[in-house]
Amino acid sequence: MKTQSKVNLARRKKKRFTGKSVSLAISGWILALVFALPYIHMLITALKPLDEVLTIPTTYTPTTWAWDNFTGVWKEIPLATFIKSSLIISLAATLIVISIAVPAAYYAARHNFRGKSLFLLLVLTTQMFSPTSLVIGIFREIVKFDLVDTYLSLILVYSAFNLAFSIWILTSFFKSIPVEVEEAASIDGCGRVRILTRVVLPLAIPGIVTAFIFTFIAAWNEFVIALTLTSSPEREPLTVGLTSLIGQYQVQWNYLFAGSLIAIVPVVILFISIEKWLVGGLTAGSVK
Repeated sequence: MKTQSKVNLARRKKKRFTGKSVSLAISGWILALVFALPYIHMLITALKPLDEVLTIPTTYTPTTWAWDNFTGVWKEIPLATFIKSSLIISLAATLIVISIAVPAAYYAARHNFRGKSLFLLLVLTTQMFSPTSLVIGIFREIVKFDLVDTYLSLILVYSAFNLAFSIWILTSFFKSIPVEVEEAASIDGCGRVRILTRVVLPLAIPGIVTAFIFTFIAAWNEFVIALTLTSSPEREPLTVGLTSLIGQYQVQWNYLFAGSLIAIVPVVILFISIEKWLVGGLTAGSVK
């Protein structure tokens, strides 16, 4: 038996190093390197002194490693205030989207009402419109309601533009949950609300997490609407705040790249935290 197990173990080890697996591994590493190169370049530039960044010709790696750029950017601009504004706006918009999208998507997945196909088509069609193309109309509406330079204006706009995608992806996910699970809970005496909160929502966590992270990232990275609707540093999100490092005659590239890397950190942490649910949410409805 021991000999047979050793033979099986040796066969498994040989299978791991087939030409197909090696080529896939190499392709994966190359692809990962291609996507990582811009961030590597950002990091290298963020570690250069400003005079070295502006020197022509410049070396790819810094001759003097300026680690203090990551601390100096906090003093150069109110970075903590910008991060706080981005977190408030992004989290508030995301929570509003999820709280509306979950019941809407659940109803669309479980009921065949008149105009259902048209409703889902309109939901998908709204994704074709960019906020940039509607910025003038959005600004006029915000002025009408006296919400210029407020958190609420950005929260409402981001919620409106990300709601459609969340409904669309959650509808597909709710459809993938067997109806028999809800019928069994109904037989046990659960009402509609209790079935949704105690049975369906725990099973729908991957889909909800997917909608959450896409909405959060879209709100976190948005620039044009935020630039149009905010004017004071106390209300500007991080994407707009970083532009204060771009002057009329000079751009502080070292601080700009350092600030941009700092802006990536919350999103990276969010991805790492919920990665296991994100994959399940993205593949929802692909297998029957």
